[in-house]
Amino acid sequence: MKLILASGSPRRAEILCKAGFALETLETRVDEARLPGEAPEAYVQRLAIAKAGAAVDDLLDTAEATFVIGADTTVIVGSEMLEKPADAKDAQRMLRLLSGKWHEVLTGVSVIGLPEGQRANFVDKTRVQLVELSEQEIQEYVATGEPFGKAGGYGIQGIAGRFVARIEGCYFSVMGLPLSRVWIALRSLGWRDAAL
Repeated sequence: MKLILASGSPRRAEILCKAGFALETLETRVDEARLPGEAPEAYVQRLAIAKAGAAVDDLLDTAEATFVIGADTTVIVGSEMLEKPADAKDAQRMLRLLSGKWHEVLTGVSVIGLPEGQRANFVDKTRVQLVELSEQEIQEYVATGEPFGKAGGYGIQGIAGRFVARIEGCYFSVMGLPLSRVWIALRSLGWRDAAL
């Protein structure tokens, strides 16, 4: 059995590798523009499905049992959706919004089993509270470069872990992939791991 991660995210690959999965990565390119009026849950689910589907298009001739995982993550604070920061000013703005508040991390996942094409799709929600951050702490953190390429402008598994006061839900989902739910989805589609 082969596992394909339809993502260039090193964090998602690391989550799966540390959990004992041997995998290949296949970075896919999809339009990540949000549709007018699209709800955040629908947005991350649509992108996860699109990423997994784009990878499957490259694997249509495979006869080997193959499982493809696509995922997308966003952060919601109040009524605002925070994607990856565009630049340092944007990262600072996001961290000011998150400082001292609860926010919600949404990760959409799509798992496709080949060659049959069976699917499991879901959105995982995790609540996170950050401590109050000073302006100096925000600027110093942004200067590390860690906020870039991360929804909401922070990485829970890195320096920003010190800012996390509480978490309700899946830590790995905040990193970008809700591990236990992915494993359950894989098993439901026929994944069999020789080690377990």
